[in-house]
Amino acid sequence: MTNKKEKIGLIALIGKTNVGKSTLLNQLLLQKISITSRKPQTTRHRLLGIKTEGKNQMVFVDTPGFHKGHNRALNQYMNKVAIGSIKGVDIVLFIVEALRYKEEDKHLIECIPESTKNVILVINKVDKISNKKDLLPFIQLLAKKFNFCEIIPISALKKHNINELERAILLRLSFGKHLYPEDKVTDISERFLASEIIREKCITRVGDEIPYRLNVLIDHFSEEKKITHIQATLYVEKSSQKGIIIGKQGQRLKAIGTAARKDLENTLQKKIMLKLWVKVKKDWTNDQEAMISMGYDHA
Repeated sequence: MTNKKEKIGLIALIGKTNVGKSTLLNQLLLQKISITSRKPQTTRHRLLGIKTEGKNQMVFVDTPGFHKGHNRALNQYMNKVAIGSIKGVDIVLFIVEALRYKEEDKHLIECIPESTKNVILVINKVDKISNKKDLLPFIQLLAKKFNFCEIIPISALKKHNINELERAILLRLSFGKHLYPEDKVTDISERFLASEIIREKCITRVGDEIPYRLNVLIDHFSEEKKITHIQATLYVEKSSQKGIIIGKQGQRLKAIGTAARKDLENTLQKKIMLKLWVKVKKDWTNDQEAMISMGYDHA
């Protein structure tokens, strides 16, 4: 029996890699649950973000960015998670970058069943358009690609039009019992969040190759009255990558640890004692067994 008072909706955020899905999710939730960076393929897992306002509950599904041209097992895993997230949701936010419609966008549109009624086209990064007159032809072009129920230009980074997007989502919620308590914001554990924040700090401090070959596993997570102890291992695929992360006299690893600790203390509102190690696990991004041991086993 449906609840005539409460409303609920499962909302998938899909789009090509580096289009701004995680930034948008954090803005919609008004807090950080998904890591972000300028590097593509930052998000690797399916994450839930929950926003409850009165009788309305929105359950957002953040997904890895869809990408082509990479055939490693990790890339295949992320694409499978991204496409799989479309199934069984009530609303799809199809996110594209302003004035950039690429092959990955075309492929993703083709993955959305035509019977899906609530597909909102979200055009992100409109703040980067130098000539605003270019936006209307772009909107008209994309409107022909799919029967979108609404088209909303936004800037997730600048917080532009986020309220308008939320209004469009709220209009399309269905009557039904809430799935989560009103104070719950995500389904991820503090342990997982810690590993993601550490990985984010690594990504922003190294070159272009290492982010795709890097993973973080939490070895120890224990809470005392006044302090939480976290020990983590950063895995890479080559000894040369290990040297880059550690840096001269361990300075880069120290900087990563300091930045991660500060962000964790701010996010978790707890005093953190953080210890990091770096190890080599050869070719783990293309090894199914190694990937399972790293936590990539639910695509």
